[in-house]
Amino acid sequence: MHKQAIRGYQVLIVAPWQRDAQSLARVLTQDGYQVFIYPDVATLSEHIHEETGVVVLTHEALEYGMDALQRSLRQQPTWSDIPFIVLQSRQSRGVTHTVPLPSEVINHIELERPIGSTSLLSAVATAMRARQKQFEIRDRINELAASRKALAESEAELRLITDALPGLIAFLDRDLRYRFVNQSYQKWFGLSPTSMLGKTVEEVFGKEHSQACVKTMELAMSGKPMQLEVAWQHRSEGRRYVEIRFIPRFANDRHVDGIHLFATDITERKASLESAQQAAATLERKVAERTAALHAEMVARSESETALRQAQKMEAVGQLTGGIAHDFNNMLTSIIGALDIVGTRLQDGPTDRLERIIRAALDSANRAAALTQRLLAFSRRQSLDPKPVKINALIQSMQMLLSQTLGERIHIVVDLATSLSDAMVDINQLESAILNLCINARDAMPDGGQLRIATRAAPSIPLTSADTVINPLGYVVVEVADTGVGMDPSVKERVFEPFFTTKPLGQGTGLGLSMIYGFMQQSKGYIDIQSTPQKGTTIALYLPAVTANGIATDATVDADIPKGEGQQVLVVEDDDQVRFLVSFLLEELGYAVIAARDATTAMPHLSPSEHIDLLISDVGLPGMNGRQLAELVRERHPSIPVLFMTGYAENAAVQSEFLGKNMAIITKPFAMDDFGRAVQRALAN
Repeated sequence: MHKQAIRGYQVLIVAPWQRDAQSLARVLTQDGYQVFIYPDVATLSEHIHEETGVVVLTHEALEYGMDALQRSLRQQPTWSDIPFIVLQSRQSRGVTHTVPLPSEVINHIELERPIGSTSLLSAVATAMRARQKQFEIRDRINELAASRKALAESEAELRLITDALPGLIAFLDRDLRYRFVNQSYQKWFGLSPTSMLGKTVEEVFGKEHSQACVKTMELAMSGKPMQLEVAWQHRSEGRRYVEIRFIPRFANDRHVDGIHLFATDITERKASLESAQQAAATLERKVAERTAALHAEMVARSESETALRQAQKMEAVGQLTGGIAHDFNNMLTSIIGALDIVGTRLQDGPTDRLERIIRAALDSANRAAALTQRLLAFSRRQSLDPKPVKINALIQSMQMLLSQTLGERIHIVVDLATSLSDAMVDINQLESAILNLCINARDAMPDGGQLRIATRAAPSIPLTSADTVINPLGYVVVEVADTGVGMDPSVKERVFEPFFTTKPLGQGTGLGLSMIYGFMQQSKGYIDIQSTPQKGTTIALYLPAVTANGIATDATVDADIPKGEGQQVLVVEDDDQVRFLVSFLLEELGYAVIAARDATTAMPHLSPSEHIDLLISDVGLPGMNGRQLAELVRERHPSIPVLFMTGYAENAAVQSEFLGKNMAIITKPFAMDDFGRAVQRALAN
C-alpha cells in the first residue's frame, strides 16, 4: 500500500531502549517506508500532523509524554485516527510503571516482543491500509464540501440573475403554489418573496384579482404555453399593463409538473417589448447554454466509452493475433525448411530420410489448417453442424490456443475422465464456448490464479423442468472452474440475461454467457453454474452423449486412395499453384483434367458437345463466383455433379443454404486421400 501512496506513508518511531529504534527503522526502510525516529513521546507529539501514517512505540516509551501526545491528537481533524502499534515486552527492562495511551488513541495494535520482521511488516501494512482509508474519507469530505459550495454559488448566481431582471418571474407547482419567486414581486406589490412561497395564487392576490390568471394557468398545465395580458396596480407607479407568459415544465416522465411564469410591463409597448425580449433572450440563452453543455458532455462521454471499448477490442485482438502469428511462424518455418531440404536433396544430395522430412512439413501444415478452423469457429462463421465429438481430444487440441490467450499468470490444469462417450455437438461452437468461458475466468482472476478444465460423465442434468426430455444415454460434462472473485446470488440469477455484465464500462457486452446458454439449449444440453463470492466459479456444460456408432459421421471408405477411370473433370481455380496441384492430384488418381482459372475461360469447355463428368470449382472466383458458375453449368448439363473447394467464403458459411442437389464442398487445405474420396463420392452421386 505504501509503495503507491502519495501521502501518509511515514512511520514515526519512539523506541528509547538501546538500538531498538534503529532495528525497527532498518526493517521498515527496506520495505519502502519513510521512517522518522524520535527520542521520546513528547518530541514525537510535536511532529504529528495530518500526513502522519503510523506511529510505532515500544513499551519503554510509554512512561513519559502522554499529556503532550493527548494535546497533539486533540488538534487532529475529526476524520483523522492515527494508528498506533505498541510493542509490549514480557520484562519491563527496568521501567517501574507505564502510562496507558490517551483515550484519543482508538486505533492501536499491541504486539508482544520479541517480534519478527514479517509480523512487524504485516502489522504496519494493516495499519497503513486503515490510514489510507482515512485519507480517502477526507478527500471525499473535501469533494462533497466543494460540490455543495459550487451548488450554493450556482443557486446564488441564478438568484442574482432573476432578481436583476425587470419582470416578474415565478414557478408554480400543479396546485398553483409558488415554489420560486424573484425580487420583483417586492417592488411591484410590496410582497416578500419568502412570504409567498408555499401559498396559492388566490391566497396571495385574492380570488377576484387572480381569477383570470388561474384559468390560463390551468390551461398551461395541460402542456400548452399560454399568454395573457392584464392590468395590475403597481404600488408606486400606479396602473400598469403586464404581459404574462405561462410555460409548462415537463418532468422526466413527460408529464407537466408545474409552470414557469414570466410577467413583463408593456405599458410603454415599444420600450417594454424590447426590454422583455432581451430579458427573455438572456434567460433562454442561459438555459440553452446549460442544455448544450450537458448534451456536449453526454456526447463526449459516449465517444470516450466507444473509444475505450474499441481500444479494449484491439488489445484483445492484438493478444490473440500475437499468439497466432507465433504459432503460424513456427509452422511455416517447419514447412519452408522441410521443402528447402527436399529441393536440395533432389538436386544434388542423398534422398534418404526425405519421407520423415516431408512428414514434418505435412504435420505443420495440418496444424496450421486446424488453427485456421479454430479461428473460423471463434469468429462464428460456421453453421451449427452437430456431430459425434471426442471431447477429451478436443480439449487437448485447444491447450496451445488457451495458453496463448490466457497469459502466463493463469495456471491451466486439465483433468480428463477416461472411457468417455462421444458428445453430439457442433465442434466449432463448442470450441468457441469453452474459449469464451476461459476468457471470462481469466477476467475474474485479475491477479492470476488457477483455471481447471475437467470432463466427466453424468447420467442426467442437475435441474430439469416438467417438459424437459432427458437424453437416455446421459451426458458428457465439460467443467471450467476458476479461483476468482465469484458471484453473489443476485448476480448469479441474472448472469444469462443478454447485455447483463458485471465488468467495468466498455469491458464487456454482456452477450457471451447468453450466447453459450442459447447454444446449449439448441444442442439439447444444459448449462449449470456454481459460484461463491471470493472463492471462484464453476460452469458445467452438459452435452448429450451418443454411442460411437449410434449416429452417422464422416466415415472413411477404403484405406487406399480411390482411383479414377479416365473421367473428364473440369477444374476452375484462380490460384495458379492450387490449380496446378489439384490438376496434378487428379491426373495421379487417373482422371482426365481440363483446367481454367475463372468462369470466363471455363465457358468454352461447357458447350453441349463437350462431355464433362465432374465440375470442381473454387467458391471465391474473380468475377462470376463458383456458385453462379455451377448454376450456369446446370442449365446446360443438369445432371453434372459439382464439388466446391473453399478456404473461407462468408456466403458458404451455412452449407444447407449454399449447396444444391448433387453438390458437395471440401475445405482447403486438404490431404490427397481426403480429396480423392471427395471426388469419388461426388462422381458416385
